[in-house]
Amino acid sequence: MSLVIFSKVHKVKPWIEALKKEAPDIEVMAYDEVEDKSKVLFALAWNHPRGIFKDYPNLKCVSSMGAGVDHIMTDPDIPEQVKVVRIVDPLLSQDLAEFALALIMNHMRGITHYKLLQQDSKWKKSMYLRISEVNVGIMGTGMIGNHVAEFLRSCGFSVAGWGKNPGNPGNYPRYYGSDQLDDFLQKTNILICLLPLTPDTQGILNKETLKKLPYGAYVINLGRGGHMVDNDLMETLNSGHLAGASLDVFEHEPLPSDHPFWKHPQIHITPHIASLTTAASVAPQIIENYRRAVSDKPLLNVANKEKGY
Repeated sequence: MSLVIFSKVHKVKPWIEALKKEAPDIEVMAYDEVEDKSKVLFALAWNHPRGIFKDYPNLKCVSSMGAGVDHIMTDPDIPEQVKVVRIVDPLLSQDLAEFALALIMNHMRGITHYKLLQQDSKWKKSMYLRISEVNVGIMGTGMIGNHVAEFLRSCGFSVAGWGKNPGNPGNYPRYYGSDQLDDFLQKTNILICLLPLTPDTQGILNKETLKKLPYGAYVINLGRGGHMVDNDLMETLNSGHLAGASLDVFEHEPLPSDHPFWKHPQIHITPHIASLTTAASVAPQIIENYRRAVSDKPLLNVANKEKGY
């Protein structure tokens, strides 16, 4: 019985080493090393080759290598009986919360702006925003969104959240459903998108929603590139309605070198690094789910295929 890693982007060796260290008794390998596909019961995946799982007749479970599972769910050829599980790691949630705070403070205090002035040897002061002057709105009030919200509240920010459903009660105002989206947006000065990518959330950051934010609002997308309609963001920035945007995720990654985002003065780009999974940190839960799958026991952190997350 084997645990096989399916990824076109991750360096597989550190993952194999971490998993073997956690469980020396389990055979772990990359998918291009598999000789007998019937022995493969468990897959670990990130941006795997589409359609590949249907070639493994005894596959029971596919685990994401990170918190997101949309890259798995969008493969139409995953066998119906195969369960999909996600990684739940408090370290990842905290990494993302700290990154969100860094982007917020960069915007509020104009750090990148002063770096640009430095390149031209310009000494020019500008007024800045204070924490007490902004309302942060978080789209996506699941486990990660809730963690980010509570972290920002601990820093003194006024925070509200919006999601498709009410979710679990929290210590901050919650909005949910399409009926409450406008009210949420109109009260948000800094918008952070942490939604899962589903058919319902595809393109949710469009000119209609962006223009409902207050004049001078700032947008941070840490969810998925598919949430953003690129041309609509450009239009809303160029009109002056938005003060700027920080983008860590994109429809196509790496972001093509000729994409207009690269040279737009109001867009801050990072290469999908808000939170990076550490193999050693998540190896124990991957091995636990492997053993559960092999023994036909209930799995941890199972994704809902109907919801897409």
